[in-house]
Amino acid sequence: MPAAMRIGILLFLLTAVAGCAIGPDYHRPPIVPPPAWRVEETEVRNVIDTEWWRQFQDPVLDDLIVTAIRGNKDLLAATARVEEVYGQYGAVRAGLFPQIGYDASAQRQRTTENGFVPIEPGISPVYTTYRPEFTASWEIDIWGRLRRATEAARADLLGSEEARQGVVLTVVTSVAAAYITLRSLDRQLEIAQQTAKSYRQTLDLFRLSFRHGNISEVELSQAESQYYGALASIPLLQKQIAQQENALSLLLGHDPGPVPRGKAIDRLNLPSIPAGLPSDLLARRPDIRQAEQVLISANAQIGVAKGQYFPSISLTGLLGTSSTELSSLFTGPSQVWSYSGTVAGPIFTGGRIKNQIRTAEAVKREMVANYERTIQNGFRDVNDALADQDRTRRRRDALANQVGALTTYARLARLRFDNGYAAYLEVLDAQSRLFVSELSYTQTLGNLFQAVINVYKAMGGGWVVKADAMGNGQVSPASGPLDPRPGGR
Repeated sequence: MPAAMRIGILLFLLTAVAGCAIGPDYHRPPIVPPPAWRVEETEVRNVIDTEWWRQFQDPVLDDLIVTAIRGNKDLLAATARVEEVYGQYGAVRAGLFPQIGYDASAQRQRTTENGFVPIEPGISPVYTTYRPEFTASWEIDIWGRLRRATEAARADLLGSEEARQGVVLTVVTSVAAAYITLRSLDRQLEIAQQTAKSYRQTLDLFRLSFRHGNISEVELSQAESQYYGALASIPLLQKQIAQQENALSLLLGHDPGPVPRGKAIDRLNLPSIPAGLPSDLLARRPDIRQAEQVLISANAQIGVAKGQYFPSISLTGLLGTSSTELSSLFTGPSQVWSYSGTVAGPIFTGGRIKNQIRTAEAVKREMVANYERTIQNGFRDVNDALADQDRTRRRRDALANQVGALTTYARLARLRFDNGYAAYLEVLDAQSRLFVSELSYTQTLGNLFQAVINVYKAMGGGWVVKADAMGNGQVSPASGPLDPRPGGR
């Protein structure tokens, strides 16, 4: 058989073998979702993909979210981490390609004249050597070890990107939640200040009446206790507001300080969510995507470990010139070259490779369990968020009715007191209960907004991509209270 044919057959066989990669191919583990939800998937997907924070209809909140996307330090660090892993992926992938380099040297030296080999007369013992050359090497990835390593590095890269998307999700929802909490505290402070002002007016009248002997000292003490109780709540709320502003400033990437305000909490629009959510949308949560990429990387590492059993085949070459005279450096007689092929493989490693494979397989099983647990946690988060917003909505409605009833009670109790039909203790009870009820209603209203935010946080979805785009100045204009344009990756 001619040599050319033998070489052709060998190259064909190598190509055929190189089409396969050692180790298991990745297959997504089967996940059994909960029972089907009660709404159409298309409806839910549109809601989950929208820029939901725009439904609050507060331009100040919109601006704060854009500011956070562009300046949050955790997000900037996560972006740098993606760049870092991208560089690592590129370095690993480079092993699939031939490596070509160069080397050039110039050396001046002197040879002894008293050596075993005498120098011929007329030849100087001092001479200069010039040597430029090109080098090349290539490891032929017949068994797919390098391809599996590249696959693992690519999964690490995608996983780091999903981790960054997770930071985007956390930043947006945290800013929205912190802003809602701030506006809730603002409203509670207004209630406390208005109540304290009203109590102060009553106390001034009672002091005047006491000086004229129209009321007892007991009634005056009751009015004083009521006023100072309301007054004591103001510094506490002011402290909480300052601390909340500082926390929100850090989310924005700013030093602690004041935060601009928009609409009052009772003027904000409540974002809409469907009655149920299809379970397959959870696959778009960044943490679930990241867990799967970690699993893909662990699966590929099994192939990398198994590839150590097989010989590595490398080709190396050198082409250059070498001469003691610069004028003859690039002439034919000065040429130097070499090429070689190397085959290297293990014979006895004391179980090292076997145990590395065992480790890789165990890591994969661990990552499968982590992936499944992450999905289960996702189902739990969604169920918790849906239950939270449903029960909190009911509590808000009940407290709204209570505030209305106590408002009537306080008004009638004051009329009874002014007409001498009741003691001031009845007025005190009615006003105190109304004050507490108004604060509870405002807190619950804020909790309801946050429960809705948590639904979007639990689901992830295309809104994360839209929020991420705002970091590049690509802010999608809102078409109204609900922007139904689908997102995707």
